Amino acid sequence: MSADPVVQSRRELLSGKPIEGQSLKRLMHASLTWLRTNQQIVNALNVFPVPDGDTGTNMVLTMQAAYDEIAESPERNFGKMAHNLAHGALMGARGNSGVILSQLFRGFARAVDNIATLDLPMLIQALESARETAYKGVVRPVEGTILTVAKDVASVAAAKKGLVHDPIDLLEAIVNEADLSVARTPDLLPVLKEAGVVDSGGKGLFFILEGMLRYIDGLSLETTNNAVISLSEMALEHTMSSIEPGQDFEVIVDFKPAEMLNLPDFYSELEQMGTSIQVGEGDGMYRLHIHVPTEKLYTPIDYTRSLGTVTKVAIENLIAQMENEDAPCVGGLSLTPVQPGQNAVVVVSPGIGIARVFASLGAAAIVEGGQTMNPSIEEVIRAFENLPSDHIIILPNNKNIILTAQAAAELTVKHVSVIPSRTVPQGLAAMMRLIPDGDFDSVTSEMEAAIEDVETGEITYATRSVEIDGVQVQEGQFIALHNGRLVVAASTLQETLLGFLEKAQAENFELITLFYGANISKKEVFNLTDQLQALYPNQTLEIQEGCQPHYYFIISLE
Repeated sequence: MSADPVVQSRRELLSGKPIEGQSLKRLMHASLTWLRTNQQIVNALNVFPVPDGDTGTNMVLTMQAAYDEIAESPERNFGKMAHNLAHGALMGARGNSGVILSQLFRGFARAVDNIATLDLPMLIQALESARETAYKGVVRPVEGTILTVAKDVASVAAAKKGLVHDPIDLLEAIVNEADLSVARTPDLLPVLKEAGVVDSGGKGLFFILEGMLRYIDGLSLETTNNAVISLSEMALEHTMSSIEPGQDFEVIVDFKPAEMLNLPDFYSELEQMGTSIQVGEGDGMYRLHIHVPTEKLYTPIDYTRSLGTVTKVAIENLIAQMENEDAPCVGGLSLTPVQPGQNAVVVVSPGIGIARVFASLGAAAIVEGGQTMNPSIEEVIRAFENLPSDHIIILPNNKNIILTAQAAAELTVKHVSVIPSRTVPQGLAAMMRLIPDGDFDSVTSEMEAAIEDVETGEITYATRSVEIDGVQVQEGQFIALHNGRLVVAASTLQETLLGFLEKAQAENFELITLFYGANISKKEVFNLTDQLQALYPNQTLEIQEGCQPHYYFIISLE
């Protein structure tokens, strides 16, 4: 890719010049832009083929919060700007990847405290501090993750001491090492190798660092080098997570170009038509995904026809879809009033139906979050900071929100305990042990013990073809997870649900509770549960409207 002629000499202009606060701001904007450009690539690097690959989204939102903190700042002191950046990242951190990223910023800022400009020795020291802070922030650090990439970057930086004489040359070295480190992650974490992916958080960190270097070298930050990904990596379900103004229709076109595509020109033309652009390729067949306004509904179709043969077209009305998706799950909920000194529970819930159940059990505050929508640290703090009690219990109910909850607990003077519930059923089991006026330590101990008394099932669909946990999965199939382990892949929802219950030995439990999601009708739910009642006559079967996205059922076995 050729450099922009207007800025291609930026490296020469910046080399050897002091790096102060405004320089950091420009570099962070470049990082954010390049990470957002590659957001879906990072999202697609999900170990399990489930529709909640949200690492890229979490890292983008964390970076956006960090940049928003400094976007209007005239600060020229590098250290002060770094501290403001770290504060924004911490408060806006989402998911495990976002929290670890915020710790990297935090450690970096500590090392450059109040320095006016950044030099090479200080940069090396700051990278080492970033690594140390991030590792300390995780109770059980796992290699083959973003932590490993941060460690390798710091190690290479230290090794270059005395060998390079300019921060830009060092940045080039650490970007190269980050790329190599990401490629090595499957050798360190077997689950990555089994799934055939590299670590998503590490890849996100690579794009953050590479964005700075691309800015310095005058390369585009808006068009990705990896503009074409495999069809199975397109993750089109994520494109419905938010609809921007002017996005009236979703258009998907399968076509075979008559000649090799000029990708930069192809993307340039598409950007004039709409947003949420993705391009996938397989066996010479291309799939274009784009969101367009009504007046440009047929423009991408006509354009691809001019390039070759169109084989398939799909059009969806986005606004109508969003309205229909919201319709089944409406209404409010009544939270439990809390008195001073009582134990107040803050719950993270993926759907309004599940939130209502938590509220009925005594939840004092609900934070919306779960698969594909991890809340920020600031959102968790906001949920409990105005409660009249100093005794706060947080139920994350998702493995990717536990670090966020723990970080929120460290940023308040209130007495906060995080119960490490990884699923909604675990959170509900913990709520059954809540005693509002009980001794705080005793209650939290009982609640933590309760999460081991329940087993969890989750039924969704496969976003790619893979073999994992000994189960062969084809893209588009229904799949079931038992306590986080993939156990069933089948062509029908009925077969998948029954297969899960058989694998989980549901006949050995007393209570089976099904929380059905927003993407399944009540009629279909009742047809399935009639069959379950006949197959499991000795078990109590409960059906609850969960309204969670993407997951047809979340199942509790007790």
